[in-house]
Amino acid sequence: MTLPLPALIAIGIAGLALLLLLIIRFKMQAFYALILVSIVVGLAAGLPMTNITADDGTVEQLGIIQAIIAGVGGTLGSVAVLVALGSMLGKIIELSGGAESLAGKFTKWLGPKRVGVALVIAAAILAIPVFFDAGFIILVPIIFAFSKVAGLNPIKFGLPVAGIMLAVHVAVPPHPGIVGGATILGADIGWVTIFALLVSIPLAALSFWVGKLINRREFAMIEATKQMFDSFGNDQPSANAGLRDGEKAPSAFTVLGLILLPLVLIMLGTAVAPAFEAGSFWNTFLSMIGQPIFALMVAIAAAMFFLGVRRGWSAAKLGEVMESALPAAAVIILVTGAGGAFGKILTETGIGGAVAEVLAGSGMPLLLAAFLISLIMRAAQGSATVAITTTAGLLLPSVAVLGLDTIHIALVAVAIGYGALGLSHVNDSGFWVVTRYLGLSVKDGLRTWTPLTTVLGVAGFLLTWILYAAIPIS
Repeated sequence: MTLPLPALIAIGIAGLALLLLLIIRFKMQAFYALILVSIVVGLAAGLPMTNITADDGTVEQLGIIQAIIAGVGGTLGSVAVLVALGSMLGKIIELSGGAESLAGKFTKWLGPKRVGVALVIAAAILAIPVFFDAGFIILVPIIFAFSKVAGLNPIKFGLPVAGIMLAVHVAVPPHPGIVGGATILGADIGWVTIFALLVSIPLAALSFWVGKLINRREFAMIEATKQMFDSFGNDQPSANAGLRDGEKAPSAFTVLGLILLPLVLIMLGTAVAPAFEAGSFWNTFLSMIGQPIFALMVAIAAAMFFLGVRRGWSAAKLGEVMESALPAAAVIILVTGAGGAFGKILTETGIGGAVAEVLAGSGMPLLLAAFLISLIMRAAQGSATVAITTTAGLLLPSVAVLGLDTIHIALVAVAIGYGALGLSHVNDSGFWVVTRYLGLSVKDGLRTWTPLTTVLGVAGFLLTWILYAAIPIS
């Protein structure tokens, strides 16, 4: 049964509204809500309850549950591995004391008068392998330490640091949202990484400048954070006090090298391998080492040696550290997979195609639609991962119809990522992490953090649009 286009669109809108209602109003877990809404939308749009097969046994149309399974499986084929490996690498860096070392070295290089710049640079690099919440929490002691020395409110240093960390988190692999969205769209992870890193450089400068502009006004620190800030340093004799058994933090050069290693390998596979004849040794070799999974495996092996074995960690401790990264990653992986299932249902029912037809008729450019839908989803339900994967599934038919090349599909994925950056507010866990650690009230958080994320999101999208328009479609 094929429903008319207006009915399909109405079902799609109702499905999105139901999803947001379940997550926001009823606080339903995102994974369960996405699967539930996928079933409801499939039934409402007339998708068969089981597979419809032809006389020769081939599947003519997927049933609802089979479509959900296909959506989850298709999304997680590479996403699950990437998220798990990225989590492991970040956890090793986190627990080795590498974050403090990296921030301290940049501060030393740039001088005490440029502490803010040093912290933003260190934060941008650290945010590549480490999830936003964990990465920001790692840097809080550094922010507090420098704020106390300078006699400043920690928001002065912390706000721009948090801004660039979130900007990297939503757009640069191996973070789960952008990896999931890119996988749904069929975008090349290597090109997504290259473009997102290019855009992140000016965004780091913008985060510092906008943060400085916002901080021209003084904000009162909430009492709980004030007590924590006032007592900071009284019972912490050194930056390495959190390390056990006499361990010392690794050098900043070691940490920097481990973060850059997988990025370099991915770029070799994406940008250098095509320069060699297809099928030649160097083409196949560089293509293999440039696969994100292979690159992260190499980086983790190097981290295990340089941050673990070489510094006296036992095999048991290394195993515990890596194991501790997986529970949080598992939740993210499941939500990402459910986002893929919802996208698959939207495609199978024809709702995605109906949306594509409306977008084409409205004259709204695909890139702008990608950004706005992701931004609205992010503002409505708070999760960047859900916003990115849902938007990617919704726009998949449009991307397929337009027949975009590899580079422009990657730029669509990046634009979706920056849509999920803006309008962070009270339904976003990151909002609470930033405001509580920096001592901001909810009102002040909405006056500082929300505008900063929105400015960075819009700027990231505009820079992506410039790249999209400047690069000819092949």
